[in-house]
Amino acid sequence: MSISSAMNAGVSGLAANSSRLGTISDNIANASTFGYKRVETDFNALVVGQGAGLYTAGGVRASTTRSVSQDGAIVTTSNALDLAMTGRGMLPVTTLNDATGGGTPSLMMTRTGAFRPDAGGLLRTESGLVLMGWPTAADGSMPLVARDTSAALQPIRIESNRPVGDPTTQVSLGANLPATETLPTGSGDPLPLRVEYFGNLGTSESLDITFTPDTSDATGMSNTWTVSISDSASDPGANPISTFQVTFDDSQGAGGALLNVVGGGYDPATGAIPLTVGGGNIELSIGVPGGASGLKQLAASFSPSNVVKNGSPVGQLVAVEVDPQGYVKATYDTGFVKALYKIPVIDVPNPNGLVAVEGQAFKTSPDSGGFFLWDAGDGPTGAIAGYAREASTTDIAQELTHLITTQRAYSSNAKIIQTVDEMLQETTNIKR
Repeated sequence: MSISSAMNAGVSGLAANSSRLGTISDNIANASTFGYKRVETDFNALVVGQGAGLYTAGGVRASTTRSVSQDGAIVTTSNALDLAMTGRGMLPVTTLNDATGGGTPSLMMTRTGAFRPDAGGLLRTESGLVLMGWPTAADGSMPLVARDTSAALQPIRIESNRPVGDPTTQVSLGANLPATETLPTGSGDPLPLRVEYFGNLGTSESLDITFTPDTSDATGMSNTWTVSISDSASDPGANPISTFQVTFDDSQGAGGALLNVVGGGYDPATGAIPLTVGGGNIELSIGVPGGASGLKQLAASFSPSNVVKNGSPVGQLVAVEVDPQGYVKATYDTGFVKALYKIPVIDVPNPNGLVAVEGQAFKTSPDSGGFFLWDAGDGPTGAIAGYAREASTTDIAQELTHLITTQRAYSSNAKIIQTVDEMLQETTNIKR
């Protein structure tokens, strides 16, 4: 009966508009919620019957969709660990229970978060989302990991009270050796040079380097020096730890440049000599043959003016920041900066198919498709911004406009039900 279908259609209209009112209220309530993605309500007509006879009303059905792919405005903050995505992609997070439970943490994702270290050092938000990343190697480099699984991801933990040392692994030696000392009339005295380095335990050690000129060439300058290196951290019987001979070019085009190195395991391609010091290895760079840097020999005084090394003494953590490539970098009071983790960026084929959970986080679903872990800024993904949050995508003016139309539609559907009720009452009043 058409009059009954009209009432059913009115009831479905009430239900659909009440659903839309719910999404509007949620959007307005979260207008100031960082990372919130607005929900949209779509109406779909239900067609039951049509034709030459009586029309049967089908009514309406409401469906809701969260616009996850819509980006909010980036809002700058004063905290380095306030993070936001500046393009496509999301940050990997897990729940606090999963992060501390000892098992494999479940994978969720979020567009933004105000992360702070808790008492245990976990980087987490107030809502309990824990940031995840890949631990880096001891030297800060990123090892090879699988990108289609979250198995290698770990909750990021910052140990703020733990002192950290930075052993020296590379020393670049730049110096001028006086060419006149290789004349037969030269003094033959060795030229000493001490280079400080830092051991595995943060101790201050030294390489004692001596340059001894060769004065045996009776016809002029030999351009040859014998280099001997001793290590303060090695046993006295092991010193010198390396000895090699360097010869310099005296041609018009390359006068003073390194010509040849004999001994010490010298690699002419890299200009490096491996040194085994007490407790570790150091790569000593003296320059490549014909190169502009490293050791040189000119008729000037001995000047070791360009000695560069890495490493630092033991230091305490003073700051943690995340760079645009996703590296979590710790800065220590000695000036040492070390990459602790690398945060990947998660991307799925259909972001609007993700399932929303509390705290502005999302989970994958069959509609979203499988995830892939990209390097920040690589492929389709954007960079990670520190000192930033992503604002809500709610447009208050638009939501209030929708509120007015929803109210009118709801009242009109209620009027239909009232009208049908009056018509049915008239039907029951018909007397035989």
